[in-house]
Amino acid sequence: MPENLSETDKKILAALQDNCDLTNTELAKIVGLSTAPCWRRVKRLGDLGV
Repeated sequence: MPENLSETDKKILAALQDNCDLTNTELAKIVGLSTAPCWRRVKRLGDLGV
């Protein structure tokens, strides 16, 4: 896992580990982002292989 993950990235990963069936809207509410930035972060994490 990359060492330079932000706290928001860590929150996203924790939420998805807890419930991988979350919609992007639900995930965004949990981590305190709007849907577009949340989706971009999830995509970036996936592209990084996290």
